[in-house]
Amino acid sequence: MSAFWNSFGPLAVFALVALITPGPNNTMLAASGLNHGFRRTVPHMLGVSVGFVIMIALVGVGLGSIFDRLPLLYVMLKYVSALYLLWLAWKIATSDTSTASISSARPIGFLQAAGFQWVNPKAWVMAIGIVSAYTPRQDYLFNLLVACLICGAINLPTVSLWAGFGASMRRWLTRPAILRSFNVGMALLLVASLYPLLQEAAAR
Repeated sequence: MSAFWNSFGPLAVFALVALITPGPNNTMLAASGLNHGFRRTVPHMLGVSVGFVIMIALVGVGLGSIFDRLPLLYVMLKYVSALYLLWLAWKIATSDTSTASISSARPIGFLQAAGFQWVNPKAWVMAIGIVSAYTPRQDYLFNLLVACLICGAINLPTVSLWAGFGASMRRWLTRPAILRSFNVGMALLLVASLYPLLQEAAAR
């Protein structure tokens, strides 16, 4: 047991801290929980968890080496992702907060949430970090599988907390003006999640 903890304990700590802190997924889940309720956000939560595990697995079996050979591709992907996140932030900030509009709107589904991981800069950084820094090289494929299972087991409860937080705010944020303020706040957090990317661009 101690050997297992020595190998994967640091990964579990890294995953918990990285997954529970604010980022594009958690911000969007809080907004969805508020606007659509916890139950209607469940497919979104599952899509985030499954999609991220698939990303780790694919990065681990070779996708990361493609970026090593074609670094420009990774740079292009990051900036396309940033533009997409800015668009999502705008959609959240300007969403209709009337009761009729919210009840008829469709929350993000499973496939959309899983696909979103591929344009989520935080997910890319985490996946590459997990594979390169926290997955032991000996018995690599087995360890990669364990790393995927650990991250999946941590991810689902953390995203549930954010969706639950948003849903718990519904009883307090019933007035459209207050609801809009919450959505604007979530949009600003989404934009703030791009700060590391902006720092990197400024350093070039």
